[in-house]
Amino acid sequence: MSKSAAAIERARAEGRTALIGYLPAGFPDVQTTIDAAVALAENGVDLIEIGIPYSDPVMDGAVIQQATVEALQNGFTVRQIFDVVEGITRRTDAAVLVMTYWNPVMRMGVREFAGRLAAAGGAGLITPDLVPDEAAEWMAVSEEFGLDRVFLVAPSSSPERMQSTVDSTRGFVYAVSIMGITGARSSVSSAAREVVAAAHQAGAERACVGLGVSTAEHVREIGAYADGVIVGTALVAALRDGGVPSVAALAKDLSTGTGKG
Repeated sequence: MSKSAAAIERARAEGRTALIGYLPAGFPDVQTTIDAAVALAENGVDLIEIGIPYSDPVMDGAVIQQATVEALQNGFTVRQIFDVVEGITRRTDAAVLVMTYWNPVMRMGVREFAGRLAAAGGAGLITPDLVPDEAAEWMAVSEEFGLDRVFLVAPSSSPERMQSTVDSTRGFVYAVSIMGITGARSSVSSAAREVVAAAHQAGAERACVGLGVSTAEHVREIGAYADGVIVGTALVAALRDGGVPSVAALAKDLSTGTGKG
């Protein structure tokens, strides 16, 4: 079983929803990213997403955009992502996925990127702007290295697109709960339940919801129908405002909504 799937299934076996936390690599620096990610794992987070800073993001909201701009201004390079992943996997058993737009992977070379990610202990890639019908090389290389392929589905996904995405995914399907950019919100879109239902109907064994999740109550609400809940902006804001201790505290609070205990 894939690393991501195994982490979600462990949570399920414990009677709770999997909690997935996102942090941008290199914000505010590489070592702090590693320390913050380890703090997530030590405070109830099952899977960790590490985002590669990108100069032209298409789905990131203001908080994450600002963090990635700062990381790039501080000199972060794509090759450092493997140092970040290895730094986390050396200190924790949590599955670590890299979230990236496709261009940095193509520029390095899909096979080289995959090989280095696998060597660093990474679980796989989340690829927001790559659709399965354009992912033949990634599909083959990810099989070779045993890496997860996490594709996104949204309220706008047609039944045909939903089916092809589910069939192509390895690990879990990333269900976008709203149309638009990321960001913490006061409530979670009702469309999230419908997207997850459609993914499950198409055969997805694991569907996780992201975009807009910021509180334990959101986690509890989504956990009633999803297999995992993804939190990004709220954690990045915590890191920005209070450093690693604030990330740890928020993760611990969010985990109270997963149903454990």
